[in-house]
Amino acid sequence: MQVRRRTLAKLLLVVFVGNLVVMGAGAWYSYQQAPPIPQEFVGPDGETVVTDDQIRDGKTTFQSDALMNHGSILGNGAYFGSDYTADALDRKVQYMRAYYAEARYGSDYESLPSAERAAVDSLVEEDLASTDTTAPVEYSAAEVYAHQQVRTDYVERYHEGSREHGLPAGTIESAEEARQFADFALWTAWISHTERPGTDHTYTNDWPYAPVAGNEPTAGTMTWSVVAMVLLVAGAGIGVWLYKSVELPEPDTEGVSVPHPDDIDLLPSQRAATRFIPIGAALFLSQVLLGGLLAHYYVERDGFFGIGELLGIDVLSLLPFALAKTYHIDLGVLWIATLWLAAGLFLPPLLTGTEPSNQKRYVHVLIGALLVVVAGGFAGIWLGANGYIDGDLWWIVGNEGLEYLEVGRLWQVGLLAGFVLWAGLVARGFKPLLDREEPFGLAHMILYAGGSIALLFTAGLFYTPQTNIVVTEFWRWWVVHMWVEGAFEFFIVAIVGITLVSMNLLKRRSAEKAVVFQALFVMGSGVIGVSHHYWWIGQPDVWIPFGSVFSTLELIPLVLILFEALNEYRALATAGESFPYSLPFAFIIASGAWNFVGAGVLGFFINLPIINYYEHGTYLTVGHAHAAMFGAFGFLALGMVTYMLRIAVDPGQWNPRRLKWSFWLWNVGLAVMVFGSVLPVGFLQLETAFTAGYDAARSLAFYNRDLIQLLFWARLPGDTLLILGTVVFAYDTVKQRFALRETSVPSGIPGSSIISRRVLPEDD
Repeated sequence: MQVRRRTLAKLLLVVFVGNLVVMGAGAWYSYQQAPPIPQEFVGPDGETVVTDDQIRDGKTTFQSDALMNHGSILGNGAYFGSDYTADALDRKVQYMRAYYAEARYGSDYESLPSAERAAVDSLVEEDLASTDTTAPVEYSAAEVYAHQQVRTDYVERYHEGSREHGLPAGTIESAEEARQFADFALWTAWISHTERPGTDHTYTNDWPYAPVAGNEPTAGTMTWSVVAMVLLVAGAGIGVWLYKSVELPEPDTEGVSVPHPDDIDLLPSQRAATRFIPIGAALFLSQVLLGGLLAHYYVERDGFFGIGELLGIDVLSLLPFALAKTYHIDLGVLWIATLWLAAGLFLPPLLTGTEPSNQKRYVHVLIGALLVVVAGGFAGIWLGANGYIDGDLWWIVGNEGLEYLEVGRLWQVGLLAGFVLWAGLVARGFKPLLDREEPFGLAHMILYAGGSIALLFTAGLFYTPQTNIVVTEFWRWWVVHMWVEGAFEFFIVAIVGITLVSMNLLKRRSAEKAVVFQALFVMGSGVIGVSHHYWWIGQPDVWIPFGSVFSTLELIPLVLILFEALNEYRALATAGESFPYSLPFAFIIASGAWNFVGAGVLGFFINLPIINYYEHGTYLTVGHAHAAMFGAFGFLALGMVTYMLRIAVDPGQWNPRRLKWSFWLWNVGLAVMVFGSVLPVGFLQLETAFTAGYDAARSLAFYNRDLIQLLFWARLPGDTLLILGTVVFAYDTVKQRFALRETSVPSGIPGSSIISRRVLPEDD
């Protein structure tokens, strides 16, 4: 069947507005249903145990000391340390058992006969099953005792230090702040075992799995998992049917004159855009080196192959896991964004044959702004996490301390301003096209995709360190997930489409139709699909059906992207050895394949509610994240770099050999890491969560098991290949950056490029 581009564009607008309405209403409802922070918790005698201010101060400590990148809260964060919610809940149960065993039987719990242990367990469950959420909330004597003991434990671990847990002394600066952090962790444990008024489940839908505390999967978790499985079959079928039935021309090189790089002029703004490449390569290399260190910390938590002891350096104190993880995550986002910025600035002259006046100068301004924000943000993270910024400024210019949003608010605003400047420069470059094409044309789509990244980033400005963590997480996932499942995917299909046009492998209008069609399904499923992050963090349970349905539907656009990659591969195969863009094309194909594996297959598996209930915050998520983030978005960025260099480097000095080595080192290394180490650890964690509870699956005892340690070592070959590939890439980009061809003077005539026939209005 024929589908007009205008029809698809109208549908895309309807879907986008519908998504905003649903998520806007969900935001309002989530605010209303957020778990309360009672003004006061008191003991049986009325004595105050903890206040709401202490709990909020504990959240501030949690963020300012970067603890979200050591362990996790409500399952979100890093997996190196404990999940603080599960850990606090488990400790609370153990100490309450100890209290009742001593008070009732004058013995420790483990020494009691089974009947008396069952009686103690019943008392503990009865205390934890309280539905009282009005202030002051009254603790039992056992709960008061447990609360004080957990505080003591947290002072010992997070203030005094625990090297076996990878925590140097002074991780939390003072004992009082460590006690407040315990209060915050215990509050999240409290909402996990306290029933939401008017329901038969807790605020966290009975997560984490802890039968000893009465937490087991709810009926809704089971029901919507079945619904999701049915939708999986239907969704896959719909995706294939749509791809086959809707006439969207596929890449075909037959009869197409592919412009050779030797015949393309290099304009000054394009040469300036290539300056982003060595910056991105340096950020990328730093990230993978830190990734290797993080992986090694799982087998040697307080050192690095004994080098620190040999040199008299305390590696753990110099670069603790939390700080290294913070930089690792931020560098991953930054190097990909840097290379995407470069591609967005490099492509317009290829399709217009001209550039605006002073475009080169403004590109250099953007590069300078990027360097300032990166340097300032990273310095702020270090200063903030090490306690050098006092008062409210720590989260403004220091570290905000939330995973993926670690940099201070000032630097986040700087990044937002950079996106706006970039969008303006791209719009200037595409102006000859923007003036001629319709609002749903290809150049417009690039701007919409980039603009949506900036728009969604503003959600990270809607909270402060004093905001309820449940509300904070609501907005944080708007930024993180909607980037990945919405704006980033949209950008992928738009940038791939315009690249294929610039290679003369697709007509412009064919690409426009394909981009709008895929963006329709990406935005239609991915935006509301963010709700699968809300199931266990204290959000209302209405998100379970929304998350189940739309997370499953996310598979449809990924099936389409896989088909697109396969058809692009066929186009490459028929192009013959003379095709000059085979290497960048191979990166595009790899991006589509890894996107399907990482975001599609692994993403669907871990987002099935009943699986996610047990695996939330385990190594299965690590496998999904690495395959999706690096495999999909990283490979696309690297492919665009290869394409830019193929055009920009002097023809006599172009040598793709090193980049080919990097391509295969990355692909093999990522496969070895994900399938040979990370996923096996994740499946064993899942088994442990099934049989022994969630806290056991995240415990140091689990990570120290011989088999798990062996699997951690099994990462070494894959990590080594990834690092080697990045070293080769960094060397090659610097070398080739100094072998660029001379620039040409812009003709000033829009459409004067050798591929201008691809942008004429009559092209259809």
